[in-house]
Amino acid sequence: MEHTKCLILGGGPAGFTAAIYASRANLSPVVYEGIQPGGQLTTTTVIENFPGFPEGVDANTLMENMRQQARNFGADVRQGTATAVDLSHRPFQVTIDAQTQIEAESLIIATGAQAKYLGLPSEEKFKGAGVSGCATCDGFFYRKRTVAVVGGGDTACEDALYLAGLAKKVYMIVRRDVFRASKIMQDKVLSTENIEVLWNCNTQEVLGDAMGVTGARLLRKDGTVFDIPIDGFFLAIGHTPASELFAPYLERDSAGYLVTKPGTSETSIPGVFAAGDVKDPRYRQAITAAGSGCMAARDAEKFLLEQAN
Repeated sequence: MEHTKCLILGGGPAGFTAAIYASRANLSPVVYEGIQPGGQLTTTTVIENFPGFPEGVDANTLMENMRQQARNFGADVRQGTATAVDLSHRPFQVTIDAQTQIEAESLIIATGAQAKYLGLPSEEKFKGAGVSGCATCDGFFYRKRTVAVVGGGDTACEDALYLAGLAKKVYMIVRRDVFRASKIMQDKVLSTENIEVLWNCNTQEVLGDAMGVTGARLLRKDGTVFDIPIDGFFLAIGHTPASELFAPYLERDSAGYLVTKPGTSETSIPGVFAAGDVKDPRYRQAITAAGSGCMAARDAEKFLLEQAN
């Protein structure tokens, strides 16, 4: 069985930043990129809010640069997904793609979280071309345009308010006749002039052409079908952290996010660390994921030094 000082699961901003720092600390990390190399970031196009790129940067280019930087410092970056783990003792044992087994003295989990989608074929068709699961990532592209936000909770209200500061008009598509959001968020949305709430509505189809999204076809509870013209379609119905594999061993919150000790990347098991969206239900940004990847690598380095001494 292969042995490594530091195993990193996930190839997004958190995983690659952890790999850069772990490599520079001579931990010789092994990185498995997971089912979505580059992470959820690669579902968008140009990123305009990552520091250091005044003109913005292509998402895939940014992630390839991070990957190459990690390799340049000595990280062993591989394709593959963890399919089984045993965290009951050290070294931890991880199975990749139900075949390869590797044991690790420290483990950094950076497996991310996926935005929940409606499951429509047309929604899948226009991902990255008007359909987005991240308003703060992609909202800037819709300045003075018309967009829709699906959802009725606090996140949906926050996204609608954020977009209202950029867009000409924001539709909120809410499947019930009430919000699930807190009263203060409801009041803010309902008092914002360029937000229109469409109650009792479900999306039947995202409409578009070769240039991207042009509208959405909605079904009202009374059976009425109607179209709205939009340029962007934002999902705000929650995220699913990729943490199920670790559930038998690690503490998670009610939504499934890995719980870390405040101010650290430490999980409920010494030697296991979490970084990025798999432990972040609030920010879910590339820059915060990268920062937490740095923390995880530094925490792993400190842990291994303490074990050696």
